[in-house]
Amino acid sequence: MTARICADHDEAVAGTADGATVLVGGFGMAGMPVDLVDALIRQGAMDLTVVSNNAGNGDTGLAALLAAGRVRKVICSFPRQVDSWVFDGLYRSGRIELEVVPQGNLAERLRAAGAGIGAFFTPTGAGTPLAEGKETREIDSRVQVLEYPVRGDLALIKAHVADRMGNLVYRRTARNFGPVMATAAATVAVQVDRVVETGTLDPEAVVTPGIYVDRIVPVERGATG
Repeated sequence: MTARICADHDEAVAGTADGATVLVGGFGMAGMPVDLVDALIRQGAMDLTVVSNNAGNGDTGLAALLAAGRVRKVICSFPRQVDSWVFDGLYRSGRIELEVVPQGNLAERLRAAGAGIGAFFTPTGAGTPLAEGKETREIDSRVQVLEYPVRGDLALIKAHVADRMGNLVYRRTARNFGPVMATAAATVAVQVDRVVETGTLDPEAVVTPGIYVDRIVPVERGATG
């Protein structure tokens, strides 16, 4: 199936339902699909659960979505940074929920969702407050914690180049969670610098196969060819 090349970012996030779980790529602002997040703000979906590496930076991107009051819960690894004042204010005032997940566990929970894995045991978090209320077992003489996949209704990710089939090439650290998030969501919308003709990309450079991608939008309209 060929991915749909959208006319604009609003088309790429159309139909997002209230209460949806949205996977947002980015390592801080590196690889953050800011234009797609802005479109989601305009789209108006409420009561969202957002899964990302962190809880927003400054006043743009994910932080702007939080400030708009659209997010009920954040699942992330690094909720507090020097410029996370939007999340910090919301959390301290009790207006947003937080689930902290160690970064490796977050990546694996997303990968498990894409791979169809029902659950997995990991020693990360054992013996800490992050394991409270979770099943544990001793495996190979180590206490391990049972973790479940994280699935999304929508993934918003950023890639460098896509072809018309939806095959994706990323640029350096902007890649971050994009590949696993693309496998873990029912609908995947991708913001790219440009779209090229099918067959142009080196197959060895493709990280995310087009089978996982539903909607593509170039950052600049007409940036195809």
